[in-house]
Amino acid sequence: MEILVCMKQVPDDSVEIHLGADGKPDLSQADPQGNAFDTYALELAVRYIEEHGGNVTVASVGSEDNKTCLKNSLAVGAVKAYLIPGAAAAEDTDAYVTAKLLADAIPKIEEANGAKLDMVFCGRESTDYIGIEVGEILAELLGMPFVTNIVEAVPIDGGLKVKKELDSGYLMVEAPAPALFTVAKPDYDPRYPTLKSKLAARKMEIPAVENVAADAPRVLYLGYEEPAKRQAGELIQMDEPADAVARAFEILAADKVL
Repeated sequence: MEILVCMKQVPDDSVEIHLGADGKPDLSQADPQGNAFDTYALELAVRYIEEHGGNVTVASVGSEDNKTCLKNSLAVGAVKAYLIPGAAAAEDTDAYVTAKLLADAIPKIEEANGAKLDMVFCGRESTDYIGIEVGEILAELLGMPFVTNIVEAVPIDGGLKVKKELDSGYLMVEAPAPALFTVAKPDYDPRYPTLKSKLAARKMEIPAVENVAADAPRVLYLGYEEPAKRQAGELIQMDEPADAVARAFEILAADKVL
């Protein structure tokens, strides 16, 4: 089984980010890392090949800086990694541009690997722009069967059975291979690399996929705005509960909530 996991490098989502003097997000304090949902996809892929055999390849669209998350992916189970040159700034791309670059690069990756892909995994969403579009567009461009929000995959004759997460529970779905899946948060966390695997990953070559050109973005970023700050509420402190309730209703009526 040959699996491709599409990785995106994003700023550390545990850091509170504000706009800088240039009106763009100031990422100086947020170290780059692999998108959380893409790391779930990678862990699912690695567990699959550990149990059923195969290889995991990772690919990322972006600048040379994206090799950071690709090296980390190699340290936790991927055997090959490819960089797909793309726009360095988010303002110069959109979900379609990213998906088209991936779609154009995949046949070249298959040729370089000497094997056709059986599965393509994408994280359900990215933690920076949360567009939830790339996997869907990529499946359409590749003409592949597509299932969203999976948390488990097992082989069946001619394809795969996957566990799809719903708001109300789970749905078991069968799909022929090759197919594309977006991955939600499974019941386990991604593994950590060992010192030995990290050192080995640093020495591995990450080739760039040549002759893929980005289309013009179809969605333009006009600017950024920080969310409005919440106004401080009124703390009601009264001796009698009835007086406190009455005051609360006065506030709600004044704000036209009631």
